[in-house]
Amino acid sequence: MHQDNKSSDNTDTAPAGGISSLERITPLARQINCLDIERIANVCIDNIPKLIGVRFASLYILDEANNILHLQKYNHPFLINKIVSINQSPPSPMVVAVRSKMLVQIRDIDSHKRPIIRKSQRAFSGNYETKNCIIAPLICHEKVVGVLNLADKIEGDSFDCDDIALVELFSQLVGASIGNIKLFEKMQHQAVTDGLTGLANHKTFYDILEKELWRMRRYGGQISLIMVDIDNLKRVNDAYGHHAGDKVIREISKKIRACIRQIDTAARYGGDEFAVILPNTSLAEAIVAAERMVDSVSGSPITWKKEQIALSISVGVGEYGAENSPEDITNRSDKALYMAKQAGKNTVRVFE
Repeated sequence: MHQDNKSSDNTDTAPAGGISSLERITPLARQINCLDIERIANVCIDNIPKLIGVRFASLYILDEANNILHLQKYNHPFLINKIVSINQSPPSPMVVAVRSKMLVQIRDIDSHKRPIIRKSQRAFSGNYETKNCIIAPLICHEKVVGVLNLADKIEGDSFDCDDIALVELFSQLVGASIGNIKLFEKMQHQAVTDGLTGLANHKTFYDILEKELWRMRRYGGQISLIMVDIDNLKRVNDAYGHHAGDKVIREISKKIRACIRQIDTAARYGGDEFAVILPNTSLAEAIVAAERMVDSVSGSPITWKKEQIALSISVGVGEYGAENSPEDITNRSDKALYMAKQAGKNTVRVFE
């Protein structure tokens, strides 16, 4: 019988009593594979620099909507940039790494050619003991999600092939985990918000209303509720199409949000209906907010295909105590809303 007696060329061996690279990498890879950004950042800043043999590390997370890198964690004892704009010109090496999706290795920051690093971009270079660094874009599904910077090689004046291989491996692992976190957060956000307006959805509205009623039973106080209905939305849909109707819903949702406080909750209650929870708010204060909404909407027609569409809303308001149920609250405010509709729309009515 033939025995395949292969040598262990592909096995990561270590000197007697030593620890192999694989034994050092595997625990870190397991720690990175999570949905905890703090845990991932700790590995990037505390463990990876020791493995690569560098003094300093910094982790930036990309805010894709605003094209800004935000500093998540670092170990520098001196000041570094907390935010970096991806739109900057000329681009810094970190921005080049993000735009190209390629690792940037700098052996000498003074003589580096691609990109040329101007003195204005080296405000903190004097704080480092060496002139070398690695800038690794963190990528998930072809999209950059962050950047890991490693600077000041402790032994030797440059990074070797093993260092580069390790950085590329960890940048892939970290990129995948940060991408998973962003996806998870997006799914959580979608679960509680309305896709068209970005306001709380129907279920979230009732969850928050229940919490406010529980808080009132324990600590006292009152809440007010505003119910809003878009006037003549069916007429807009029939005349201009549902895309125009969607624009009306979005624009009115923005007006509602602009008329309330941060502690208030605006929700899309139904197709053309909104609800606003105002904690610790008297009826008189709620009426002021409701009238502000009516005035804001009626004073801001939208333009659709060069044609102006006048907008208006009908609003019902009520004030409630801890003895009320969520159904009582919404039903009573809905009655006030119906009264506003009957009164000719574009107005506010109060449930008393």
